[in-house]
Amino acid sequence: MLPAVVAVLGLMIGGISIAAQRVTLSSLAGELVRLEARGDAGAAERLLRERPGQVQVERRHDGPLLCATLSESPGRGILGAISISVTACAAEARHRAAAS
Repeated sequence: MLPAVVAVLGLMIGGISIAAQRVTLSSLAGELVRLEARGDAGAAERLLRERPGQVQVERRHDGPLLCATLSESPGRGILGAISISVTACAAEARHRAAAS
């Protein structure tokens, strides 16, 4: 009985940890893409450097939008086999100016 309780407790803690990291990564993706879309690449790079861990960034243009997909592994051990990915998009400054 006790090993089952420990296993369930470990799964719950791991799930909460993954959910918290996804929220943090989503916030980072939004801020990063907004900075880059307005042309502030230097601030975006500093933001990534300040972030602990290894975050992979993939950027793409989708019409007037700049999109960034951030991926990261939530930890070591069993959690290391999982990858969390989030995507955020923002209108690029040059497209916003043209639409005005």
